[in-house]
Amino acid sequence: MYQTLVRLEVIYACETWVLKENIKSKLRVFERKVLRRIYGPTKESDGTWRIKSNDELNRLIGNKNIINCIKAQRLAWFGHVHRMPDNSMVKRYMSGHPR
Repeated sequence: MYQTLVRLEVIYACETWVLKENIKSKLRVFERKVLRRIYGPTKESDGTWRIKSNDELNRLIGNKNIINCIKAQRLAWFGHVHRMPDNSMVKRYMSGHPR
């Protein structure tokens, strides 16, 4: 549910973002908060409950965190623009020659 609904909504148009460290940190915190809410607490053998650790959350999502997903989307967009014709407006803007 997280990867098909929440993550796609959060990273909409991420190809154009500037990923600074503070933004990466906020995205990681958000992702862990949502995953803890979705997967819920873990019941220990002694009957107590605890929240899941970051390592447990990484294993649950297969180590595919939101930052890696954004980087993959940006790389895919770069490949798409690179394959465009040289006279394409998008390619000209990306290369820094808009006129």
